[in-house]
Amino acid sequence: MNFFDFTDVDITAGFLHEKQEMNRKITINAVYDRFVETGRIGAFSCSWKEGEPNKPHFFYDSDGAKWMEGAAYILQKHPDAELEAKVEALIDQIEQHQGADGYFNIYFTVCEPDKRFSNRHCHELYCAGHLFEAAVAYAEATGRTRFLHCMEKYAEYIYRVFVQEKSAAFTTPGHEEIELALIRMYRYTGNKRYRELAAFFLEQRGRIEAEKSAYMQSHRPIREQTEAVGHAVRATYLYTAMADLALETGDTELAETCEALFRDITRRKMYVTGGIGSNYIGEDFTKPYDLPNEDAYSETCAGIGLMFFCRRMQRLHNCAAYADTIERVFYNNVLAGIATDGQSFFYENPLEITLLDHYSDELGARRLPITQRVACFSCSCCPPNLNRLLPTLENYIYGWEDEVLYVNQFAASTLHHGDLRCEMKTAYPVDGEIELCVSGAAEVAVRIPGWCGEYTINHPYELRDGYAYIRNDGTPIRVCLDMRPFPLYADSRVVKDVNRVCIQAGPIVYCAESRDNGENLHALSVADDFRYTVHYSPEIGLNTLTVSGYRTENAGE
Repeated sequence: MNFFDFTDVDITAGFLHEKQEMNRKITINAVYDRFVETGRIGAFSCSWKEGEPNKPHFFYDSDGAKWMEGAAYILQKHPDAELEAKVEALIDQIEQHQGADGYFNIYFTVCEPDKRFSNRHCHELYCAGHLFEAAVAYAEATGRTRFLHCMEKYAEYIYRVFVQEKSAAFTTPGHEEIELALIRMYRYTGNKRYRELAAFFLEQRGRIEAEKSAYMQSHRPIREQTEAVGHAVRATYLYTAMADLALETGDTELAETCEALFRDITRRKMYVTGGIGSNYIGEDFTKPYDLPNEDAYSETCAGIGLMFFCRRMQRLHNCAAYADTIERVFYNNVLAGIATDGQSFFYENPLEITLLDHYSDELGARRLPITQRVACFSCSCCPPNLNRLLPTLENYIYGWEDEVLYVNQFAASTLHHGDLRCEMKTAYPVDGEIELCVSGAAEVAVRIPGWCGEYTINHPYELRDGYAYIRNDGTPIRVCLDMRPFPLYADSRVVKDVNRVCIQAGPIVYCAESRDNGENLHALSVADDFRYTVHYSPEIGLNTLTVSGYRTENAGE
C-alpha cells in the first residue's frame, strides 16, 4: 500500500484537528522556548567554553533537529514568518560551524574535538540522522536546499569514514536512526549512495564481535532478529529502517523478519495502551508478558517509533492489524505524553500510579515514574518528537493500491490527489459514525478495527484482512462502528493483571482517577452487570465513562 502524503490530506475538524492546532499554536513555541532556556538552541552557535553553564550534551543536535523537522511540517501548510526565521537562524549556525570536511556535531566540535567517531555510545550518527530528516522536511516545505546541501555533505563524509576508510572506532550506530533517515534522503534526492550507506549500517549490525549487544539490537545480524529486545526506541527505529529497506529492495526474507518482530511486540510485549518498553532501567523490552503497571516505562518516543514501524509494515502488506496498532498506541500512549495545555509532557507513561508508593519512594524505597507532566526533561527527546508527529497525522489516514482507496484511520478530513477525491465526515473517536464521499477510485477499503465487535455498512462489502472492500458507485458510504464500552482482560501470563480488567470504548482505553473516584482506587471493582453512561468532556475533547461498580469496605469500619 502506498500512503498519501500529509500534503494531499487535510484534517478539517474534530479531536485530531484540535491536537494539531494546539501543536501549531502552542507546543512548537513552548518546546523552542524551553530549549532556549536550557541551552539547546544556543548550543548551535558552537561557542560554549569550559566553566560556562549549559554544557552541550551529545544528544542536543537531535533535540534541535526534531524541533526543526516539526517546524518544517507546520510551515508546509501554515506559513509563519516568525517560525521560519527561527529555523533559518539554526540553519545559519549549522552552515557556519560545519567542518570543511562536512562533519557537524555540536558536542564533539566544542567539547571533545579530537574524539569524533570514537565512542559508539555518544549518538553522533543518531544526531546526524535527525538532522538529515529535518533537512529533507525543510526542503520539501520551502523548496530551499541550503540545509539539505549541508547534510548531503555530512552524509558523504560519513560514507567516506565508515565505508571507504573504515577509520571510525566502531562500525554501526549505538542508537539507530540514521538508517531510516538515509533511506528518506535517498528517496528525496535519488542519490543511491545514501541507500547504500543505510544498507551498510543495517547489514553490518550484529556481525562485529566487539559491538554485540542485545540492548542495542546488535546481538545478531538483522535477519536473525525475530524477537524484539533492548532499548525500545532504538529497536523501533531499527525495525522501521529494516522495513524501509525491504520495501526498496523487494527483500522478502527481511520483510518476514519484520513481520516476526511485529508479532512479538504486539502479542507478547505491548501494553493495552500500545506502550512498549516495560523496564525503566534500560527503557527496554524484557521477557514476554513482563508488563508491570506501576513502573511501566512506555516511553512516548517508543510509542512514536512503533507508529513509524507499523506504517512501514502496512506499506509491505495491506493488513489492518498495523493500522489497529497505530490507533491504539497513538490515542492511549503517545497522546498521554502531552498535557491538554500543550506545554507539559510525560517521558514515561505508566498504567498505574499509587501516591502512597511515591511517598515511600522519597525515602529511597522504590523508583517510580513522576506523577505530573513537566515542561522539559534533562533528556527531552519526547516533546520535539511530538512536534514532528502531530503535524503529519494525515500521513496515516489514506492509502492507495490497484485502484483501491484504503481508509486506515478515521478523522474528519479531505483527500485531493490528481483525480482522486475523498471527503470523510466523522466525529471519531467521540462516536463511530463515518461517511465517505469518494470519486476517482473503483473500490474503497475501510478498516474495521479489531476492537469492534459489531458494525454496519450501507453498501455490500467483502471483509479481507480487517478491511471491508466496497465497490464505489459514487454514492456516500456510511459505516457505523459500535462504540459501546466493553471490559478487556489481559493474557493470563501477564502476572500483574490477573483478576484485573480494563475498560475500552472505541479506540480509547480508560483509567480511573482519584480526582473523581476518591482515594484508594484499588478498593474499586467493576460490577458484574457492567452498566455504564457516556458523557462528552469538552475539557479533554473525548467521552468519559461512569461504570457501575462497588468499593470494598475495610474490616471494622
